[in-house]
Amino acid sequence: MAQEEIFGPVLVIIPHDGDDDAIRIANDSPYGLSGMVYGTDETRINHVVNGVRTGTMGVNGGIWYAADVPFGGYKQSGIGREMGVAGFEEYLESKAVARPA
Repeated sequence: MAQEEIFGPVLVIIPHDGDDDAIRIANDSPYGLSGMVYGTDETRINHVVNGVRTGTMGVNGGIWYAADVPFGGYKQSGIGREMGVAGFEEYLESKAVARPA
């Protein structure tokens, strides 16, 4: 499952040996459109957000979508960034992080 880019409401639970192993599993894919992390420890959350190579990351259910926020994935997900200033900055790897208010 971690090797496919699935579009749909799918919850995949994969056992791991800590945060670094979970990041390794998430990054061991040719795709990197988006991801989600749940937790209460901000240090661990930030470590995962910064370690996972995706174009967007949601935190604790945070969902975003706005015309001025970049959209696009890393690796084989997408063809660069769309929307906002980042649409013009295709050669950078930016990351949108969404947190509930």
